[in-house]
Amino acid sequence: MLTSIRTEGEKIEIVNQLLLPHTTEYLEINTIEEAHEAIKSMKIRGAPAIASLAALTFAASLSKALASLDRPSFLSSPEALEKHVTSILDYLYTARPTAVNLGAATRRISRTLQSSKDAGKDAVTIARDLVAVARLVSDEDYARNKKMSENGSLWLSAFHNLQAGEHLNVLTVCNTGSLATSGYGTALGVITYLHETQRLGRAYFTQTAPYHQGSRLTALELQTLQIPSTMICDTMVGSLFQHRTIHAVAVGADRIAQNGDTANKIGTYNTAVLAARHNIPFIVVAPISTVDLDIKDGSQIPIEHRPSTEACVVRGALYPPRFDSDGRRELAQVMFTPPGLDSDEENVYNPSFDVTPAELITAIVTEKGVAVRREGENVFDLCGVV
Repeated sequence: MLTSIRTEGEKIEIVNQLLLPHTTEYLEINTIEEAHEAIKSMKIRGAPAIASLAALTFAASLSKALASLDRPSFLSSPEALEKHVTSILDYLYTARPTAVNLGAATRRISRTLQSSKDAGKDAVTIARDLVAVARLVSDEDYARNKKMSENGSLWLSAFHNLQAGEHLNVLTVCNTGSLATSGYGTALGVITYLHETQRLGRAYFTQTAPYHQGSRLTALELQTLQIPSTMICDTMVGSLFQHRTIHAVAVGADRIAQNGDTANKIGTYNTAVLAARHNIPFIVVAPISTVDLDIKDGSQIPIEHRPSTEACVVRGALYPPRFDSDGRRELAQVMFTPPGLDSDEENVYNPSFDVTPAELITAIVTEKGVAVRREGENVFDLCGVV
């Protein structure tokens, strides 16, 4: 599998997803500021992955301070440490506010800070506690992804009463595989698990404009895993449902409200509406950290709007292929809209996410189990899977 983050001791590197699939470049992340910029600019993306990077960078920062012969002043007292840590966590959270995993990670670290303070520990001991819990944010991700992928695969097989030798065709949106997580993936993990257990017919995926996470990243992951797959443009979903047998749509989530309303990559809501029209089960696959029980419904989910330029340009390799002196394919970024369209944010509507109402979602899959709506109800009770 591909990986979005790799570590060696305190060294943290991320693959620059803006350059994939044609160039694989790892960037070393040495500071909190570099982690913030990488998340905000989408060099790394995917709700679990950005939470992991934020937590790992935070842990590395504290570890370096603890190992320093000249310890910084914020380790002089629990109060000084709290002030220092709180400012870092608040800053990291501003990088991408829609993805709840980032907030869940920062809150988890904050709770550890408070409990360690309440236990009367000194600043150095508290800092060590914070390093340990921050590293767990990343370490726990792979195992829960594998479990929710198994849960989703088994649920879909049971939903369709799948018999030996039968296969499922599944459509996904955006990229929810190992590049979006610490490994294996969420919705793409379900597709991978179906493939590994010989229950997948073919995976379909949307290009997911304007950032093309599907055509750049999901395509690369499926090719790497040698999973039979077909790419479609975002506007082809309805046609696909009319002319091909699709057994399910599986998508990830950046935030799930108390009632099951789900924010995910732009284009997810369109797909859900069309899936409902064609009676195709639509499942959301996400860790319980993505469920935000503090908000009642999707209207309370903050939706990030990206710069207008991002919807007016496309990046990729030159075609026909051209190579530089080192034999690498030359990349380019080109604008495909009229000059000046990107000069004013009012000219381009560019939300990064949309919200799919709970009534359009057939099931919500987590590592704790699968939630479905009760007969006649349009909302979910997520207590059993959170």
